Amino acid sequence: QVQLVESGGGLVQPGGSLRLSCKASGSAFSQSTMGWYRQRLGGEQRELVATITNSGDSSYRDSVLDRFTISKNNTQNTVTLQMNNLKPEDTAVYYCNTYPYRVRLWGQGTQVTVSS
Repeated sequence: QVQLVESGGGLVQPGGSLRLSCKASGSAFSQSTMGWYRQRLGGEQRELVATITNSGDSSYRDSVLDRFTISKNNTQNTVTLQMNNLKPEDTAVYYCNTYPYRVRLWGQGTQVTVSS
């Protein structure tokens, strides 16, 4: 059974960078399209930020294009989100999950706060 644990969040000033990591335990990770999602304070739904397929093809929501980079390491069972030029509107709890997501895989997430 797959479990996902996110890490790497924190407080950063606008224009700064953070690198989020998602460690998967269990099988079938390498065969799954993975995604990073985020939920802002008071937000009703988690929004999809980026996805990466088993073959390494990635996609991004428009607001993070050219600032965020998603990568996947099937040997280490990790998914990484490199976030550069962070903006206050990027403040949220970030989660990883498969794409489409599986409800039972939601973890605790990692808080990212962008503030001066």
